[in-house]
Amino acid sequence: MSILQSVCKAMERIAPLRLAEKWDNVGLLLESPNQRSGGKNRVLLTIDLTTTVLSEALAKDTSVIVAYHPPIFSGLKSLTLSNPLQSSLLQCAVKGISIYSPHTALDSVWGGINDWLAEGLLSKKQDDVIGALVAEKIGANGVSEGAEGRLVTLKEAIPMDLLIHRVKLHLRLTHLQVGINPLVESRSSSVRTIAICAGSGGSMLAGKKADVYLTGEMSHHEVLAALAAGTNVILCGHTNTERGYLPLLASKLREELQGQGIAGEGTEDVEVIVSQKDQHPLEIV
Repeated sequence: MSILQSVCKAMERIAPLRLAEKWDNVGLLLESPNQRSGGKNRVLLTIDLTTTVLSEALAKDTSVIVAYHPPIFSGLKSLTLSNPLQSSLLQCAVKGISIYSPHTALDSVWGGINDWLAEGLLSKKQDDVIGALVAEKIGANGVSEGAEGRLVTLKEAIPMDLLIHRVKLHLRLTHLQVGINPLVESRSSSVRTIAICAGSGGSMLAGKKADVYLTGEMSHHEVLAALAAGTNVILCGHTNTERGYLPLLASKLREELQGQGIAGEGTEDVEVIVSQKDQHPLEIV
């Protein structure tokens, strides 16, 4: 079994593609016809396939890139070197790098990105609850496999300021964008329910009943609508709600690959690494 086949099967067990949203583009997006000349079996995890991440992948003899955001999303009418993203895809194909994207499958699955986000908000030694924000996704065996978004219900309400502190600590951020319910006009007011969606969650969160909406980004009018409805808003930056999950994904992927018995098939040098060049495209100055 090739390293690409092994990664695809392992990722399918971690985040089954059937859990992805219908509008999404997930799975094996680019299968290179070539093999890396360096002879390494290295898998690089990233949120985005940027030009700097591509350079890193080439320098580290990467065979497979698992890019959370699909670098091919809608139909391409051409592939040219003049387009930076298309140029990256062409270089991957030529250099023997294949690309896999899990995106919303990894959001929905239990134990995925949205659960990781939710777990950072929980109180210690409390019976807080993480549940589905939208209807659960039931598998063919009748077992729940995941859901869209998450709703955290704290056993005891906490001040908004404390929730903001927990979010900063969990995501390792120094700044957030916060909108406060105009009916209370205070960050010391208590909150108990938090609706969560990784990335850009405005459309999923809209109309959901919760004290707080937590996501990466929302449009101006989505924020206004939430505040008018009496809901607090915490915006963290799109990829800041996703990137911290990559080390956990790396651990899961290593475990799955080892479980396939790859080491016994002559590929003992398989490595799963997290990109050091992948970062949020904007910075606060």
